[in-house]
Amino acid sequence: MRHLFYLVLLLTLTACPQKDDDTINCTEIFVSGLTIQVKDLSTNNFITEGITVFIEDGDYNEELAVVSDTFFGAGERPGNYTITVSGEGYMTAVVGPIEVLSDECHVITQSVEISLTPN
Repeated sequence: MRHLFYLVLLLTLTACPQKDDDTINCTEIFVSGLTIQVKDLSTNNFITEGITVFIEDGDYNEELAVVSDTFFGAGERPGNYTITVSGEGYMTAVVGPIEVLSDECHVITQSVEISLTPN
């Protein structure tokens, strides 16, 4: 067990070398500022079919894309977002503002779950 500890420590020190300068190496990935999951309030199931999610921050607005059961948007864009979710057979929900911050490299993703009430 002691050898395993030293091996992990050695790998950590060699994998993350200290730098004398304060250079920050950012990844080239694209980070969404918002991820939103929408649920049917009566069934508690995730819904995406026929659901539209819009975000607004001042003059900026975007209709979010959906992958699997999650809507993604505000890519690499910090701001204060109002989220509007609508769909046929549901009452429209408005949530926000949701603040999306950023660090030295990317936005810090805010995950939001919104439940829609059936009409």
